[in-house]
Amino acid sequence: MGENAATKNLNDHQVFDVSIGIPSQGGSECFDDDGRIKRAGTLWTASAHIITAVIGSGVLSLAWAIAQLGWIAGPAVMFLFSLVTYYTSSLLTNCYRTGDPVSGKRNYTYMDAVRSILGGYKVKACGLIQYLNLCGISIGYTIAASISMM
Repeated sequence: MGENAATKNLNDHQVFDVSIGIPSQGGSECFDDDGRIKRAGTLWTASAHIITAVIGSGVLSLAWAIAQLGWIAGPAVMFLFSLVTYYTSSLLTNCYRTGDPVSGKRNYTYMDAVRSILGGYKVKACGLIQYLNLCGISIGYTIAASISMM
């Protein structure tokens, strides 16, 4: 007669599609090559996002921390950190598209890039490390904010 809840396949996943009612047009100027609406970011909006991501309690205490290292070690550590930041950001930009760097599939999130390049259990391990990092950062910001309020 009807399907019993126990006999249903529990592995069926519904795709959550968010659309705003614009019909998909293959060669339209409104859509990217992957069918999504084109992004309209500019140099100003990118700069604003970078500034809001970088400025935080860690940057506010950076001058004091570098001053504690002195005139030789302080700038050397700043230069070393800038090299590490440049290297990791170039790695992330190389992972933006899978396969061909011009027409390959876009990875919209960090986990999409890990899934398409590494796959398997490494995605779960990377996700766990990412969440542990977020928890540690949250604890650090909470402690810094409470010390600042005292």
